[in-house]
Amino acid sequence: MSELAVNPSLKEINAYKKKLNWGEIPSIYQLAMSAISDMDSLMTHGFDSPYKQLLDKNNWNKAYYDNHAEPSLKPKIMLYHDYSEQDYELHCYPIINNEPVSQVQVNNPQCPFIQWLPKTMQMLFRLNSLIPFIVYTFQKGDKADYALLRFTHQRVEELINLLTQSFDIVEIKGYSIAEFCQEIHRKHEQKTDPTNPPKPMGS
Repeated sequence: MSELAVNPSLKEINAYKKKLNWGEIPSIYQLAMSAISDMDSLMTHGFDSPYKQLLDKNNWNKAYYDNHAEPSLKPKIMLYHDYSEQDYELHCYPIINNEPVSQVQVNNPQCPFIQWLPKTMQMLFRLNSLIPFIVYTFQKGDKADYALLRFTHQRVEELINLLTQSFDIVEIKGYSIAEFCQEIHRKHEQKTDPTNPPKPMGS
């Protein structure tokens, strides 16, 4: 494999990474790849996940839909791209009375779901070690690293688009992964360009 395809699979990206590094894969790449691989197989693996639970119509609140005249009514949710120092998470919040809620809901006729348990349902999936990998990629990454970031953004967007088929997503807050990468790249360029020093915080 001399070059990557336009839209490579994870398997192709991994093979290309091994070729570029003579079989030696950095641990930071391995950590990110492991989490990305788990996300990529969310809908194909047999094990349960908050993402798959969200799509389970057995937990959709029939009373909520009976109270609305629209036969094609979709559950209303809000999504949030959440970033910590290490990880990326996609969070989900049900909409009740036009507001996102983060509290436990059980048999609330105004809630789209019979049960909403934030502790186990709010975080749809997590990408461990993605943030250090993004920083590493902009500092000294190769073509395979950048391909993995593009794949990750595209796959997250595909999973969000899949949710739009079943849900009315009223808002998506936070940076997408592509936007977050652009922000990291901008800050990295400021640090390395002597003619464009970083601005003080708050300016």
